[in-house]
Amino acid sequence: MAAYSEKVLEHFEHPRNSGEMESATHRAEVTNPVCGDVLKLAARIENEKIADVKFLCRGCTTAIASASVLCERVSGMTVQDARRINGQWISEALGELPAETMHGAHLAAEALKMLLKKL
Repeated sequence: MAAYSEKVLEHFEHPRNSGEMESATHRAEVTNPVCGDVLKLAARIENEKIADVKFLCRGCTTAIASASVLCERVSGMTVQDARRINGQWISEALGELPAETMHGAHLAAEALKMLLKKL
């Protein structure tokens, strides 16, 4: 099993933007049926920008860290720029995830993709 980087542990132990969002304009929920991770993403989108974003995650260390870094980085981003985000982008933001933990980054990217499809 791969050791977790400092960035992964920091986002896991102190997740950013975790919690409910009553003012969300868009929501998405994704699951990983293999490992059982569940990620709920909520965003308030205004004027083609992600004004605010929060997540709830029941999952592994990497899934939580990936959701945290995703929310931290996309807050304030244009919808157009957010559409370019993928699992590799999230992995790089966490200092390059090992292949065996990439499922967390892919889960977060899929949640964002699903949320943005609802626009």
